[in-house]
Amino acid sequence: MNGTLAVGLGLMTGLLADDAPRDTGPDFGKASPFGLIVVVLLLIGTFLLVWSMNRHLRKLPQSFDRGGPDADQAVDAGADQGTVGVDPDMTTESPTDGKKREPGG
Repeated sequence: MNGTLAVGLGLMTGLLADDAPRDTGPDFGKASPFGLIVVVLLLIGTFLLVWSMNRHLRKLPQSFDRGGPDADQAVDAGADQGTVGVDPDMTTESPTDGKKREPGG
């Protein structure tokens, strides 16, 4: 089977290598003005994205290290950790809308 595969690949390679290029007319390889417009628009879009990203990065602080507890950390420390971010309807067997919830769904 490997010999047949090798012979087949050899024949295909030989046929593809012997085939001359078909598009050899006077306009072959020349780009149209539309291609230039597409490239220029892509370059402009890339420039605008990089410029916008740099503006947003300048607004970030130099470091995200915190020296002491901020107001949001003080509130989190005093909250009951068991109910933070939990939907009250999902904690009971019979939610307020009257529909029975199935586990995992």
